[in-house]
Parts: sequence; C-alpha cells; structure tokens
Amino acid sequence: MRIDIIFDTICPWCYIGKKRLEAALASAPMDDLEIHWNAFLLNPEMPDEGMDEREYTRTKFGGEARARRVHAAIGRTGQASGIDFRLDRINWVPNTIDSHRLIRYAERHGRAAAAVEAIFQSYFLEGRDIGIQAALLDIGEAVGLERAGLSKYLKSGEDRADVLEQNIRAHRLGISGVPAFIVDGQFSLSGAQDPQVIHRLLEVAAEKRGEIFDTGNQFSGPPS
Repeated sequence: MRIDIIFDTICPWCYIGKKRLEAALASAPMDDLEIHWNAFLLNPEMPDEGMDEREYTRTKFGGEARARRVHAAIGRTGQASGIDFRLDRINWVPNTIDSHRLIRYAERHGRAAAAVEAIFQSYFLEGRDIGIQAALLDIGEAVGLERAGLSKYLKSGEDRADVLEQNIRAHRLGISGVPAFIVDGQFSLSGAQDPQVIHRLLEVAAEKRGEIFDTGNQFSGPPS
C-alpha cells in the first residue's frame, strides 16, 4: 500500500496530521506500506529569504488578535496529539522549497520520515529558521545524513524544479489545502482527520486494492 502525503513544512495541521496517521497505523499496522512525502507550497510567492513573522501574520490573518485565536486552537489540538507547539518562538517564516529538497534527499537515503519529523520539531518546537541551509544541514546530520554530501546537494539547486512541479501537480489534482492523503492513487482524505477516520480510509483501500479500474487520475509521487 502506498500513501502519498501532500504537505508543507510550515503547516502545523500537517504536523498534527502526521501524528494522527502514525496513531492510526499504530492501532492497526499495514503490510508493505510505502509513505511518500510530496511538496505543497502554502506561500508560493514567498521570497527566498522568507519574511518576518509579524508581517506574515498581518498578511495572512489580518492582525495579531485573530492569529492568537488560531494559534490557541492549534496548540490545543496539538496537545491532544502529543505536540507541544511553541509558536511563540517563531520569529521568521521561511521559504520552504529547500526544506522539501532536504526531504527528497533524505528519501534517497531511507531517512525521509525522520527528516520530516526533525524539520517539524525544529520549526514548531524550537522556532528555527528552516529556510537557511545551516539549519537544514544540522537537521540532516541529526537524522544520519552525511553533512558534506547534503551541503553539496543543497548548494546545487538539484530537485528545486521537482518541488515546484509537485506543488503544481497537487493543485491540478484539486488540492487547495493540506495535509492531504492519497492512498494507492485512488482514495483521498483532506485535513488532519482523527486517527479513526484515517484508519477507516486505509481499511477501505486495503479491501478495494486492485479491484478498481485505474481512471488515469492516480497520483504520481516523487521518483524513488
């Protein structure tokens, strides 16, 4: 079974969705499971250097008062999934292309899941700027990637076009918000749904696997 997760690395609901997927899988493990992480850019026009969090908040939420309400809701929901969000530590909102590239690189070395978790922790718990290569090198090294090789990769710009294409592909599939989960290219679920809902989707996909004619809409994740 293949699960494609469409997400952005600065999306708190994507972190919650990841934890809820893990809870669903822990309650009923699936055999031969492949998980692929696919880029979605919440802010495709974000400058390469990112932007000040306060400016971003004013633009996205229309002011700090609404942002505080949204952040409080995220905090409560995160606690229920075992995440102690520290959004107060975030001073800078990054461009996320390079963090998605790190995940692509990590996938080739069998460390994608660890890299995703480490990126989320660095941003949402520590408030680190995950748009700068120094932070990404620290994250990569922490999950077992060789620092020199990763540094060469990040400086090269390799996979940048692929990340942008993944974002375009997601929009072509009608995905306008994340997280989104696509199972075996046939069954989809939007949002950070409860573990029970995710588990039921996986059950349906397992029951119907191979029985449904491919309509040509199968999601194509990143190449292995």
